[in-house]
Amino acid sequence: MLSSLTLQNFALINHHELSFYDGFNVITGETGAGKSLLLDALSLCIGGRADTSMVRHGKDNADIYAQFEFAIEDGAASTHNTNTATAVRQWFENHEREFEGEVLIRRQLSSNGRSKAWLNGAPVSLTELKELGAMLVNIHSQHAQQALLKPSFVVEWLDSIAGLQPLAHRTEQAYKAYQKLKRQAEEIAAKEAHRNDRIELLNSQLADISPLLAVDYEQIEAEHDELSNLEALMLEASHAVQLLDNDSDDPDTMDLLGKAIRLCENQSDVSPTFSQASESLYLAQQHVSEAVGLLADYAEQQLPDPERLEELNTLISLGHRLSRKHGLPAINLVEEAQVWQEELDNLVNQPTSEVLEAQINSAWEDFTALAVELGEARQQIAPSISEKLVAQLQPLALPNARCEFVFTERAAKNYNAQGQHDIELMFSANVGMPMQPLYKIASGGELSRMALVMQVLLATHSQEPSQTEATDTNITTDVSEPMLVFDEVDVGISGGTAQVVGELLRQLGSHRQLLAITHQAQVAAQAHQHILVQKHHDTDEGQTTSQINVIENEAQVDELARMSGGVNITEVTREHARSLLADVSK
Repeated sequence: MLSSLTLQNFALINHHELSFYDGFNVITGETGAGKSLLLDALSLCIGGRADTSMVRHGKDNADIYAQFEFAIEDGAASTHNTNTATAVRQWFENHEREFEGEVLIRRQLSSNGRSKAWLNGAPVSLTELKELGAMLVNIHSQHAQQALLKPSFVVEWLDSIAGLQPLAHRTEQAYKAYQKLKRQAEEIAAKEAHRNDRIELLNSQLADISPLLAVDYEQIEAEHDELSNLEALMLEASHAVQLLDNDSDDPDTMDLLGKAIRLCENQSDVSPTFSQASESLYLAQQHVSEAVGLLADYAEQQLPDPERLEELNTLISLGHRLSRKHGLPAINLVEEAQVWQEELDNLVNQPTSEVLEAQINSAWEDFTALAVELGEARQQIAPSISEKLVAQLQPLALPNARCEFVFTERAAKNYNAQGQHDIELMFSANVGMPMQPLYKIASGGELSRMALVMQVLLATHSQEPSQTEATDTNITTDVSEPMLVFDEVDVGISGGTAQVVGELLRQLGSHRQLLAITHQAQVAAQAHQHILVQKHHDTDEGQTTSQINVIENEAQVDELARMSGGVNITEVTREHARSLLADVSK
């Protein structure tokens, strides 16, 4: 739920922090007082377009903060927040952000036209903000009923109110599975000739380098280098042996070490240094002796097998040829062969057109069976739902309202994820006028009231109604859906109709968090929280400001009296206001 909204240097507002109630929050005030500023600020926090005129005159920046809170139990969303909190948590995970039950959005507007946004203290793009904002707030205005005008919204609403969402979801998933197989078949068909050529090429390349795959090419290169120079290496080893240990009269290393050892031993009793040096020389003598043995064996070995040398020459030549051919060092060809083999396996293991065709046919049968079942279920429930719509609309100054869901079956090839039908909500507000699609004929006020009724039906359908009317201290709000915002939903109505709209909004507010702007005292009286916006001339700054206050008791009575009777508030209008409040508390 939206817990608070903070505005700093925003249009007519210097600074104000406003807390929101769980249930039905209403905003009132005289025309031009700045009521819509709160909705503008909220819209900015969910990714709305910025305007430099929103920055208070004489200030460089305007800042808006919106804080949303979700109940968290044992690291997960509580059952009261399941839908929205789960969706929000998933969004945070997908965007690699931490979610701990709170969403704090900051939007900053600059007088130079720039705009920045932060989410829980970290920068966020407007695209991301719009995605997240759609989960948090659903704004319905008299001139912005885009969602209601989308055919997909009507279908989704019908499924929600009829409890057909699980079946609709299975139908959509079946359609996606069918489409995926179709795309796969089309891709394979388009690449069939290329696929065969590629398989042939990969087989040829792997066969070409197969001799290198059976050996360690680094070891082969090292062995080839050694055997190619073995005679010279044997001579060098023999010469080294002569220097280290020989039978001639020339001094060698072993003789010199022996003399040094004897000298140190003779002086070891005099100084421990000579004793330590003697031990080190003994070790050196042992190491030299071992080296002599190794070199002597190397010098006396047999010359290399000509066949082995030829085998190595063949492998080295092959490596050089393949290196030039493939533009890779021979040692890297083995790694490249693994890539070739994986590609070859994938190509060989791709299903054939015949296998895919059978799978596609099976997937289509599964989808169409679900689509038919879904279509029949929708058609069966639609008349009763349209009756509920009419029953709720008629008291809202639409006494002649009629509604009907019209199903038009598509050609089989045009079935889509929503099923086999195009579904339109038909509407007529006047006697003798034929019903037409809602988006073609409904006025802004009619759309607003339709949106209100649809939201009320959806909320009351998903929740058992309270046994008693919710009070200001005991709201049974369910925030499992986005906060609803209605901008002048009661436009063009008055009297008893306004009373019905207010009751509907209060009823909706007992299930969902709700914010609405109204000019009707009968509507405002039904709110769980009343927010008053007033203009005020700031003598210190010499500028007009908008002041925002949560009102109750006599202050609320005065505002309801003003809304009912105009500028001159009398005791008669106050008594009328008190009667409106008394009716709510009954």
